[in-house]
Amino acid sequence: MRYPVIFLPGIIAPATIRYGPLVERLADVDVVVRDLAVYDDDQPPGDFSIDTELVALDRAAHDAGLTKFHLYGHSGGGAVALAYAVSRGDRVQSLAVDEPASDMTAEGDAVYVILPAPPAGKPPPWMAKRPAAIRAFVGALRRHRVEPAAYAGFASPVYFSRGSRTHPRWEAMQTRLAGLFPDFTGEVFEGLHHLNTSHQAEPDRVAATLVGFWERSEAGA
Repeated sequence: MRYPVIFLPGIIAPATIRYGPLVERLADVDVVVRDLAVYDDDQPPGDFSIDTELVALDRAAHDAGLTKFHLYGHSGGGAVALAYAVSRGDRVQSLAVDEPASDMTAEGDAVYVILPAPPAGKPPPWMAKRPAAIRAFVGALRRHRVEPAAYAGFASPVYFSRGSRTHPRWEAMQTRLAGLFPDFTGEVFEGLHHLNTSHQAEPDRVAATLVGFWERSEAGA
């Protein structure tokens, strides 16, 4: 069986950089790797919102010929994946997220993590669009709200991963979402954190975990 999967990255590194090692290890998977829609143009649109990302994800699925698919997102992409699952749950076979930037609940929005300063030296060309897009995305994320009951209505399997050395907000988010999603699995990767996360540091383990998760999701369906 081939698994149709869409990957969404975080707000900083491009999707091909973020997921390259992981995708190389995924056999029998039809992968769509898409950058966030906030980067579709040189500047984010003035009316950019999380709904802009959801519509773009609809379009990416349509262009790939996917009516239903598995969805994986990290950080900002994880937040978009959460929002997509609760608004278009009939299209999502399973949901996997790694340290989502927010779960867009009132409790989750109470704590945000400040991004570190960029490293010294000349930035790569793809960084040129990042500052404006990051500001637009963070603003949109803080405006978007998901009521906890909406998560309870998503019946497909959910997988949540985080690092043991990451900010405590993600442990709290894992606990919160575990009490909301009906079918929830959480996993902690020892020694890892938000800027050195599981699919980068341990792609073999994550690939095996995801394939098993997708297999169970298909069997349940």
